[in-house]
Amino acid sequence: MISTGDLKKGATIELDGKLMSILDYSHIKMGRGSAQVRIKFRDVRSGSITEQTFQAGTKWPRARVERREMQYLYNDGEFYYFMNTESFEQIPVTADKMGDANRYLKENDNCQLVLYGEEVIGIELPLTVELTVTDTDPGFKGDTATGGTKPATMETGLVVNVPLFVEPGTRIKVNTDSGSYIERVS
Repeated sequence: MISTGDLKKGATIELDGKLMSILDYSHIKMGRGSAQVRIKFRDVRSGSITEQTFQAGTKWPRARVERREMQYLYNDGEFYYFMNTESFEQIPVTADKMGDANRYLKENDNCQLVLYGEEVIGIELPLTVELTVTDTDPGFKGDTATGGTKPATMETGLVVNVPLFVEPGTRIKVNTDSGSYIERVS
């Protein structure tokens, strides 16, 4: 069981027979009465987002989800294929289960598939990934002193705001939570 005091982002619970992933939560203490918790959920299967308020101390059954280390292989247009690096078993994943992960994953990258039984319900990316800039406007001499940014397209199609000194062909580190530039790798 998971209580309102044990909540954390990304936790999966069973609510009214549905698998719900916690996107955000906040504790609310009114002047009178008991404390309440406002939780923003995403239905894992349908993708719909709802927000509900519960009394502090409410408990729900925790969904038994498993995380498996997998390697992204390729996309055939309909499915994204992942391989278990120990058993070499391949698992196809639909685009709706991928979410934004396809913008950060390159072939042969590792990530974790989140499974409920044998059903894939999501993908957890590493905190940072390294991507190569394929297209960006040129920087001009003296631009680095202003601290400005410009949009750059990565090899996966992701667009990231980068410092003005970054040029095409540069490898950069990108935060997968916010989609923001962290640092130049090479």
